Amino acid sequence: MSADILVVYKKNFEAVHDRSIGSIEKVLQKFVNEQGIRVDMTAREKVRRSDFIGRDLVIVIGGDGTLTSIAHSVDAETPVMGVNSHPKEEDKDGSVGFFMGSDTHHFEDDLVSALDGTAIVNVLPRLQAEIVTTSGNVIRCDPALNDLLIANTHQYQPSRYRLQRGKGDSSIDTIQTSSGMLFSTYVGKGAWFRHTFDIEDQEFTLDSVQDHYLAGARELPLGERREGEHWIWTKQPTILTSDMHRGYVVSDGWDEYHFTRGASISVSIDGPPLRLLTFRGRILEKN
Repeated sequence: MSADILVVYKKNFEAVHDRSIGSIEKVLQKFVNEQGIRVDMTAREKVRRSDFIGRDLVIVIGGDGTLTSIAHSVDAETPVMGVNSHPKEEDKDGSVGFFMGSDTHHFEDDLVSALDGTAIVNVLPRLQAEIVTTSGNVIRCDPALNDLLIANTHQYQPSRYRLQRGKGDSSIDTIQTSSGMLFSTYVGKGAWFRHTFDIEDQEFTLDSVQDHYLAGARELPLGERREGEHWIWTKQPTILTSDMHRGYVVSDGWDEYHFTRGASISVSIDGPPLRLLTFRGRILEKN
């Protein structure tokens, strides 16, 4: 068995987290000695896009925030294995670990499954935003596994924009003033989106989760919350034209991409998918 593995970990100096890293390092060293695999370990704060190129497997140690913060650097072909270093099941202050398919107790067996190809491969769609500036420059933002925000950089000021989506009778073309727009994938809907919009009665068919996404305008005036303009489950791209002095796109609460008045921002579910490994059930079964 030969493999080139990159391990990215969250470093927060908590004893429980350090113990998990130590336990995982011992298992990895065993595989290096016995299987001849190559392993590089780096902290999340130091990792670069170039570190992910050519890897057979990326292992993320931490919680969901750690995984979403580095997943944008992983291409559509490289499998990712999440290891929850502080499970909530063992400590109420721990991480839920929705995207983390493994933990320290199962890590050795799960690593074997990941390397021999018997792990469950969840191909998860990601949101993609593209900014076109008034001078014609095109900025492709990091793909978002959970959610994506477009808003005024000064959150105390309104977000003003033209909203366009679709063609024909079902099309939308309107001017909105809100607290910004929030977008979410199906697997990300349980995070920020459901706390902002009432989606509890919404039914999502599994055959639509790969090519649909949620889009909603935050805190629109009540009189403007018409059907399809407050929030929607759609597969059509959403196009915003900024009427803000300065706004930004934020993918999964990480890097910010700034734009000015007149820029257009297109959002779709056409980002590169993420190949996330799990071992005792599929991600969609958790939703």
